[in-house]
Amino acid sequence: MASIAMDMLKAASDWLTFVFDAPFARAVVFGVNIGGHLFVEGLLIVVIVFLLSQKSYKPPKRPLTKKEIDELCDEWVPEPLIPKMTDEMRYEPPILESAAGSHTLINGTEVINFASANYLGLVGHGKLLEACTESLEKYGAGSCGPRGFYGTIDVHLDCEARIAKFLGTPDSILYSYGLSTMFSAIPAFCKKGDVIVADEGVHWAIQNGLQLSRSTVVYFKHNDMESLRDMLEKVTKGNKRAEKLRRYIVVEAVYQNSGQIAPLDEIIRLKENYRFRVLLDESNSMGVLGSSGRGLTEYCKVPVGKIDIITAAMGHALATEGGVCTGSARVIDHQRLSSSGYVFSASLPPYLTSAAITAIDILEENLDLIMKLKKNIGTLCRGLSDIQGLEIASDLASPIVFLRLKKSTGSLKGDLQVLEDIAQHVLKEDSVLVATSRRSTLDKCKLPVGIRLFVSAAHTEDDLMKAGESLKRVAALALNGHD
Repeated sequence: MASIAMDMLKAASDWLTFVFDAPFARAVVFGVNIGGHLFVEGLLIVVIVFLLSQKSYKPPKRPLTKKEIDELCDEWVPEPLIPKMTDEMRYEPPILESAAGSHTLINGTEVINFASANYLGLVGHGKLLEACTESLEKYGAGSCGPRGFYGTIDVHLDCEARIAKFLGTPDSILYSYGLSTMFSAIPAFCKKGDVIVADEGVHWAIQNGLQLSRSTVVYFKHNDMESLRDMLEKVTKGNKRAEKLRRYIVVEAVYQNSGQIAPLDEIIRLKENYRFRVLLDESNSMGVLGSSGRGLTEYCKVPVGKIDIITAAMGHALATEGGVCTGSARVIDHQRLSSSGYVFSASLPPYLTSAAITAIDILEENLDLIMKLKKNIGTLCRGLSDIQGLEIASDLASPIVFLRLKKSTGSLKGDLQVLEDIAQHVLKEDSVLVATSRRSTLDKCKLPVGIRLFVSAAHTEDDLMKAGESLKRVAALALNGHD
């Protein structure tokens, strides 16, 4: 046996020697002798081609039995349709049992309401109720059709003209839902390949619109004009292709996630210097900022014509529902053909449209509402100026008074829990309803969370004093040593 094994080993050795000594194995490539590599590599190529030509799966020679099929079906576990519910996702906010005015009912108890954006106190206003009643009797409850398919009613056209006149723009367009205004108008103008520079603190509806546009989106630091300038410079400097792209700056007038007011005059200077377009959301400023409530443009003394696209939800100061986009006739006409929220949604119910018209009439006839709101904002801010463990992060002219922790717990979840404990205690102990800036899992805003107080012209001085004293007392107990 040993001699046979030795003979086989010698034969194999002679064969390999022959192979590597063969002329085709002693190839020279660029002056380098590759020895037997050529043969080995050729052999490997044949093996690879053979393996690739084979089927990765060979079906069984016999079909599966019914029992085997049932067993496989029982073992299969599909992916869940929704993510697993966490404790944070099970949060249930208080339920209102009456109109969301400056005072409302929760569990049968009257509370002071700082959680509703009823800035002018028009919720439940007699003239709004009268206008809604007359509209319901004339038009019924709904329109039952999109604007382009027999859903346009004369009151829609009246409202669009009324808002355009109020804001000083050539034309406007109504949407049936406030949030849909932003995530319909943005994709109507911003397309794949366009460049959008947006504030990192914009609310979820704008975030969704940016995502739907499929544009290239970059963010600048919240309300930081140096960061905006650097980002515009980065996007345009040395980029010849950028000159041929549509470029936008997207900001809010009053940021819902911080209560800060955008410096529109500086934004316009940067817009004109770097040749961008500006999309401004006035949801929390229309009816609030400016001497006559015409929004941030009036507040900053910027001609409204310098803003390319203005959007706003009407569910805040106007105390109705729906949204509006206003601007040039070309901007508005384009949306009537290409904005999904306008083209495919049933139009705004006529009674809500009538309420919006009436709300603007009330505002123009009662400018003292704006002065009362400003006075209330100042009173509340003074009452909260020395609150322990918290600080006012919002602008002193903002109708959203935003309180955030001076010292973070180290995590967003921890911060939110502390703030919600404070909110629950002021509601339970002093009947003051405030809201934390809790965000959905879809909201990608990275700003610190806080407690939001929506100030109303309908709040009395006693309401404001009670809210301030309650928050200071509860915060002192909950945040002792957090300064």
